[in-house]
Amino acid sequence: MTYVDWEIKGRSFGNCNCSYGCPCQFNALPTHGNCEAAVGYQIDEGHFGDVKLDGVRAAGLYTWPGAVHEGRGTMQLIVDESASDAQREALLTIMQGKETEPMATMWSVFTAMCDAVLEPLSRPIEFEVDVDGRTGRLSIPGVVETRGEPIKNPVTGAEHRVRIDMPHGFEYALAEIGSGTTKAMGEIKLDFEASYGQFNNMHLTPTGPVRN
Repeated sequence: MTYVDWEIKGRSFGNCNCSYGCPCQFNALPTHGNCEAAVGYQIDEGHFGDVKLDGVRAAGLYTWPGAVHEGRGTMQLIVDESASDAQREALLTIMQGKETEPMATMWSVFTAMCDAVLEPLSRPIEFEVDVDGRTGRLSIPGVVETRGEPIKNPVTGAEHRVRIDMPHGFEYALAEIGSGTTKAMGEIKLDFEASYGQFNNMHLTPTGPVRN
């Protein structure tokens, strides 16, 4: 099958309700039996056909009653209000798993595992992420507030660095792991603290992550 030519290079910070290791990364069941997450994206370079996506920000809120692969989830996408109509449509197409090889990206997987896809929002998005430094901030007024920081040694207080290498994953090649805290107060309600934080660079196409 032929897909629209698209490519995204950027950075991502996400926080879910599981413990720091995130069982999903190891084909295990969620820490608390369910999965909830907030994720922010900064596109540094990108296009969807002729539509440039450089500089566009977006976010996704997700919740599943069990493990992601069991389905029955609910999701809502948010695109920064500064995006043009063409950019917004292009990015929503990608983030809803369209014009993508089935299950090749996290967006394709997440959408396939959600029965309820809420109306996308156009809102001002404040987003900062330092992948190597394991810090991040996602702020969408009235919708979600998420912060990330390095995991701290409980005895010394020193920063603890852990990375996950995924040679065959659908989301990233390498991710830095930290601690995150999220409060979502819109249609999707989330509330967790000092749980799994993920900081990673993105390089995605219709066939999945590009690995060097």
